[in-house]
Amino acid sequence: MPVHPEIAKILATLPAPDHSVSPDPQEMRSFEAGQVPPPEERQPRLHAVKDITAATSSGEVPVRIYTPVEADSYGLLVYFHGGAFFSGSLDTHDHVARSLAKETGHKVISVDYRLAPESAFPAGLQDCYGVVRWAAEQGADLDWNGKNLAVAGDSSGGTFVAAVVAMAGEDGFEAITHQILYYPSLDLDFDVDRYQSLRENAEGYGLETAGLAPFNAHYFDSGADPADPLASPIKRGDFSGLPPALILTAEYDPLRDEGELYGHKLTAAGVNATTHRYAGANHGFVVNFSWIPEYHQAFIETAEFLGRH
Repeated sequence: MPVHPEIAKILATLPAPDHSVSPDPQEMRSFEAGQVPPPEERQPRLHAVKDITAATSSGEVPVRIYTPVEADSYGLLVYFHGGAFFSGSLDTHDHVARSLAKETGHKVISVDYRLAPESAFPAGLQDCYGVVRWAAEQGADLDWNGKNLAVAGDSSGGTFVAAVVAMAGEDGFEAITHQILYYPSLDLDFDVDRYQSLRENAEGYGLETAGLAPFNAHYFDSGADPADPLASPIKRGDFSGLPPALILTAEYDPLRDEGELYGHKLTAAGVNATTHRYAGANHGFVVNFSWIPEYHQAFIETAEFLGRH
């Protein structure tokens, strides 16, 4: 199907991108912060939203905890925001975490991990992994029901999801029960011949193929190596033994095919993996267009996935 008409309206207003330079991190973060509504206007409303600091193996990591309703216990979902490893924050993705809590009934822990280029690779990844382990260790204080401990992320946050579950497997940490990836960035080798979607969706859909390298340059400058499976999880040699996965991709996304390949590799390795391509959607649809009913479905599908496995 064509691009969703509501998305097409927004795309038509965007200026022509300049891919000759990498975005300035401070300018990007300031711009994003200016788009965030004040706390009293944020939706959906939940029982409680609280900022605390998690004491992890990588240090003190700020987190925001979303409690959907008052209850005796909850499943836990640790969420990693996107932003090409150098932007995004608890605030820019606050509405995503709120919607995840509301639709899944899980207590959501959103991670304010360290960003490139100020923090060297793999600082942000270590923060994310550290918070997941902290959540399991602090389960009683978080009213964890001892059942679901899911990890979820969008775009570069999806990179962290795939890397975290791999790290957990190598460490023998078996508490993670689900991995949820929204249009993940899983291969930081941006040779345009690697995936058909890099050519099919190269221009005109928001995220453009020519912009991938400049946007990720800050991560590379911080020490990330595209050949390292912790930076490019699709390059991992063994996908067996990982938790069940839900991978949501977008029809008009240059990164579509690498996300779907991850699902195929998991399935081939005996992992229960569900991959769903959202028709008419572009990269970022869960963050930018979840007000459109058919894309809000991503949160409902996540809830169903958490209930099935």
